[in-house]
Amino acid sequence: MSIEENIKNCEICLKRIRQYDPDPHYVSYFFNEYIISVRNMLNGILEEASRDFGLFISQNISKEIFLEKVKMRNDERATKFIEWYVMRLEKEHECRYPNFIQKACEFQNKFKRLPKIKIMISASDRYEDDINQQIKVNLSHEKLRSREELNIEVRRQLPIFLEVINYKRRKENEPKVEENQVHVSTFLDIGNQSDIEIIHASEIYVSVMRRLVKEAREQIKELIMHN
Repeated sequence: MSIEENIKNCEICLKRIRQYDPDPHYVSYFFNEYIISVRNMLNGILEEASRDFGLFISQNISKEIFLEKVKMRNDERATKFIEWYVMRLEKEHECRYPNFIQKACEFQNKFKRLPKIKIMISASDRYEDDINQQIKVNLSHEKLRSREELNIEVRRQLPIFLEVINYKRRKENEPKVEENQVHVSTFLDIGNQSDIEIIHASEIYVSVMRRLVKEAREQIKELIMHN
């Protein structure tokens, strides 16, 4: 599957996540598929570089394998590219949400499946350090039994959520959250990243992927033309 096909698959998975959110079963399935495509896209950048620089790496590619091959070949252009690429990845993943997707890729690569998803209430318009509140609802085979059952539980817990978040908002001189200014969505904890909204992180990372691919191809072209 090409880089463009993997990015397109991420967009399809994101659409499905939006469709089924906050059902943890379906969101988990499509987010796992999303992360697989992200990993394939990142490897695809290295595969393109391997072909363009004439490294012809045959085994499953990774940054480590690429670096090892570059050292064996002593290829100056490929060395400059991988050094640029590693620094570019580090810079791109300094931000919270791209870093979360990176951690998800690493976790899935190690454990095959991502951690268990949480359903949470949050403010629709978020301010820094706003709280989220987990909703405990009965599931059937990890699926929501009914939206109405979820809505009942949300209504039951909403007053507590509003009380806590508005106490914080008052102290920070921030706008009050009303009942119609909250939403329910799926969240995930990975490593030191906690309470990350899956949809929001996935939306942001689509732009990250397109930017990485564009800049990597430009970098490869420049190195080939000027060396």
